[in-house]
Amino acid sequence: METVGWIGTGVMGSSMCSHLLDAGYPVNVYNRTKSKAGALLDAGAQWCDSPAEAAANSDYIFTIVGYPQDVEEVMLGEEGIIFHARKGTYITDMTTSTPALAEHIHTTAVKQGIYTLDAPVSGGDVGARNGTLAIMVGGERATFDKVQPFFSLMGENIAYMGGPGKGQHTKMSNQILIAGTMIGVVESLLYAYKAGMDLHEVIAVIGKGAASSWSINNLGTRIADGNFDPGFFIKHFVKDMRIALDEARRMGIALPGLALAQQFYTSAMAIGLENLGTQGLYKVFEKLNGLG
Repeated sequence: METVGWIGTGVMGSSMCSHLLDAGYPVNVYNRTKSKAGALLDAGAQWCDSPAEAAANSDYIFTIVGYPQDVEEVMLGEEGIIFHARKGTYITDMTTSTPALAEHIHTTAVKQGIYTLDAPVSGGDVGARNGTLAIMVGGERATFDKVQPFFSLMGENIAYMGGPGKGQHTKMSNQILIAGTMIGVVESLLYAYKAGMDLHEVIAVIGKGAASSWSINNLGTRIADGNFDPGFFIKHFVKDMRIALDEARRMGIALPGLALAQQFYTSAMAIGLENLGTQGLYKVFEKLNGLG
């Protein structure tokens, strides 16, 4: 059976990797903070002291880290994957990163005889735990076909979107939609709260009608429960919105709704909420209305 290397064991990465372990794959794991890989090590994963070590001993490698600069270091740094993986290795980055970096990684890897995909995901911590993520894949079609069996263990909505960088472009479309939707979610629930409504009852109704969305039914429920733990960090969402706005400027299009959402989320970071989940935007609107 092929050996898998896994880099990044955060809120989503740990659960995603666990599905590969459960399927019986030998897994080599690396994370900057070893303690965050504890559950995977207890389940049978082998610890590696660097991305290079994981790469040298794996046939398929998956990464899901924080920021584009982390992707660049893990992939192209001195102890990175690209220059230590064996020829013929398949490398998939599942971080939400920049399309340009995905293209650069692909070009560099081809010279090393290595195959790469950019495959960001959507579905948050719940999707990662349940193996129901949406996975948006860019790269060569033949490479996608080889890696697809692993994707099927982590997600349900798996789509090949085109050449290198196209997975990241798809994820930007996803994040743009979520950004605007989250403003609607928190304003809707704040209105219901001020009107003296039970938030769970409101969500039960509007979450089944024309206003239904994943955000209202999942993150809205967390808001109603007073649960602002991260399924996806505010600080990472701000990063994603920045990437999308940069790409929009490069393409010569204006996205004023996204720019507004980014301002609200930047305000959340300014008051110390960067480590809350994206539903923490509700706290910003509470403060704006003198309720928090």
